[in-house]
Amino acid sequence: MEEKNTAKGLTYGLSAYLIWGSFPLIITLLAFAGPWEIVVWRIVFGFLTAAVIIGIRKDYKQIWVVMKNWRQFKWVLVSSVLIMVNWQIYVIAIVDHHVIESSLGYFINPLVTIALAVVFLKEKLTRLQWSAVAFGLLAVIVLTVDYGQPPWLALSLAFSFAVYGLAKSKLGGQVSAVNSFALESGLLLPVAIVQLWIVSLSSQGITFLSHGFWGAAGLGFYGVMTAVPLILFGLAAQHLPLKYVGFMQYLTPSIQFVLALTVFHEPMPAVRWIGFGLVWLALVLLSVDLVRNRGAK
Repeated sequence: MEEKNTAKGLTYGLSAYLIWGSFPLIITLLAFAGPWEIVVWRIVFGFLTAAVIIGIRKDYKQIWVVMKNWRQFKWVLVSSVLIMVNWQIYVIAIVDHHVIESSLGYFINPLVTIALAVVFLKEKLTRLQWSAVAFGLLAVIVLTVDYGQPPWLALSLAFSFAVYGLAKSKLGGQVSAVNSFALESGLLLPVAIVQLWIVSLSSQGITFLSHGFWGAAGLGFYGVMTAVPLILFGLAAQHLPLKYVGFMQYLTPSIQFVLALTVFHEPMPAVRWIGFGLVWLALVLLSVDLVRNRGAK
């Protein structure tokens, strides 16, 4: 096994989160295809990328073990459905110019994860964690006033990804990131085919080849770039302490938030700043709690 190297781990981890953070730019360039078709090609080319990597590594055993074990395989099925829901909502949000709200979804995701842990795993929270959850709820109330309705896109992204994480945790870390992604995207292929057929019936139709080589290459590239950061993240986790990985998870929504303000010029009224400020305060409390608990061990 390769010796742990913090510098190498940070390089892998930062690269993964930078790629994830750049997705709004990629999706915007591909908006000619429409959100439903974009997700189809993301699944297809993501699966092909994972399959090639597994083929090169000849790492099939883990996949067969999981597929023969219904107790594990059912969680792969659940996670497959949830990740597709998450991807579809996310792409729709970006195409419809809701980049700020999509970044909010991933900012509040850790708070939703904690809430799910209390409800489903019966975990007990520290005072700081309870305070963080309370600030998160207050933020949602403030943003509901700002938007005139609950921030449904953000909440949908946060809940779908948090429940996805819960389903993945049931696998107990027994499946590598690449194999898990290959299984999930492979299971989604029939759904993607049906979705592509529905797209073909729309007035726009399938646009994969209608925008020339670069249009098709861009759609394929997005699928490839779905798999690449997962691999980089898996490598980073091998070299870094968990607390480093925990802090880095905020990079992606932070990058997206900055892009929303500077590139996409989305509005950010005062009330929205207050709502986001409450979310960021909640995340600071979670970070302090994480450092305190790690230091006490």
